[in-house]
Amino acid sequence: MTDIFIDTDVIIDFLIDREPHSREAAIIFTLIEQKKLKGFVSSLTFSNLYYVLRKIESHNKVIAKLDSISRLLTILKVDQQTIKYAISSGFTDFEDSIQYYCAHNFRKIDVIITRNIKDYKGSEIPVMTAAEYLKSVSS
Repeated sequence: MTDIFIDTDVIIDFLIDREPHSREAAIIFTLIEQKKLKGFVSSLTFSNLYYVLRKIESHNKVIAKLDSISRLLTILKVDQQTIKYAISSGFTDFEDSIQYYCAHNFRKIDVIITRNIKDYKGSEIPVMTAAEYLKSVSS
């Protein structure tokens, strides 16, 4: 089974049906539900999701969505080492550097799924969009 780390943007695409990316995100989550993939996120993802989703939905609806996602995915902790690596990383997007080092420190992630590939320049872990990943496993 492939272990994938899912960036926040892909989860938002799935949760709010954000076109044109929601279809591929939904397929990723279907594969996780079917236990064909194992999905991972950082604990930081949940505060980011709440912040974004709360702008368009009620607190109760957002919490229900977060609960649903938390049951599907393994949540990796963001610890002191993760933050120190992120600070000194040279990533131009600090939030993505935290996500990257959370995945990197876990040492079992096969691929990072994101829409912001450019923000993961220099990644030691393969980085793909959901569409690229799905295409790579279907060929």
